[in-house]
Amino acid sequence: MADAAPGAHGAAAPPPLPPSPAPPQPPQPAPPLPQDGAPPPLPPLPQDSAQPPPLPGDAPPLPPWHASGAGEAAPAPKQEPDAASAAGPSSDAAAADDGAEAGPSSSARPLDESVFKEFFAEVREVDRDNEANRILWAFKLNPFEKLNLRFDATPEEIRRQYRKLSLLVHPDKCSHPQAAAAFDVLGAAQKELLDEVRMEAFMAVINRARDEVRAERRKETKNDAAIALAATLHERGREGVEEEWERTDAFHERWKLKARDMLARGEWRKRKLTKRLKEEEERAGEEHKEAVAHARKQRDHHKAWESNRESRVTNWRDYQKGPKGKAKAPAQLKPPKQKTHDEDKLYVQRPVGEQFRPPAPKPAGH
Repeated sequence: MADAAPGAHGAAAPPPLPPSPAPPQPPQPAPPLPQDGAPPPLPPLPQDSAQPPPLPGDAPPLPPWHASGAGEAAPAPKQEPDAASAAGPSSDAAAADDGAEAGPSSSARPLDESVFKEFFAEVREVDRDNEANRILWAFKLNPFEKLNLRFDATPEEIRRQYRKLSLLVHPDKCSHPQAAAAFDVLGAAQKELLDEVRMEAFMAVINRARDEVRAERRKETKNDAAIALAATLHERGREGVEEEWERTDAFHERWKLKARDMLARGEWRKRKLTKRLKEEEERAGEEHKEAVAHARKQRDHHKAWESNRESRVTNWRDYQKGPKGKAKAPAQLKPPKQKTHDEDKLYVQRPVGEQFRPPAPKPAGH
């Protein structure tokens, strides 16, 4: 019925009440992203609606008396369709086919322990081969690198690391073709590190390498503001900052490279000196052989000279006696031959009178 006009019954109608403010709505979750080829999902329904509108293909809603009936629970609210259900029946069928092909789930299937044992055995075998290759390709002049230790390792740490690596690359447990050679390298490295005499000379080179690394560090960080700030904040100053840096892996790696360079240069000088000494020994040997041969030759000559002394004396005496039955004429001096009669000369010198002389000058007036 239409509202009566004002003043019809002698009184005006009261003004309408303002609408009550709606309660704050909680933030709605963002809709899921649609899959390729699938239609976008439906937006969520507002909470103030009494019942969601029916969708195509859904069953008709139950009457209120059925929901409130005794002995029966109210129907669960309809859940929001996700991307998989929004993809349509074709995707559900494909998922069902995939599930049928995949068979029972791996969680339901009992685990095969032999497969895991075989897998871990292969992993251990690969680790053994890698460790054997590392030992064989380690720097030959540094036993610490062969045992994969730092330069500040103690004798107890050396023995413990040797036992660990020797069990890893033992020829009876490692199938690497050169496992025996790697095992021998470890033994030689441990023997060298536990030898006090050899370690004293070796650590002298290692300490010089550390001093060079420290000197290079001071030169590089001379004008470094960060190092200066850290030294200011540290309770021990620059010394404490350097001690902390020397405990890092970067310092030990740099120390190892510097020691490797110094050991290589020392070995090169050693080999060069050894080569020169060998060449000098060979030259001295050749000179000694020549001297021995010359002395032997002189000795043989003297022995032969002494052996035929009597024959030489007898021949000289016979020569002095001359031929038998003939007296030897006394020795006489003979004048030298003239050049004109000398047959050994290829020319004949004429007498002095026959030589050419210029004619005497004519007197004046003739």
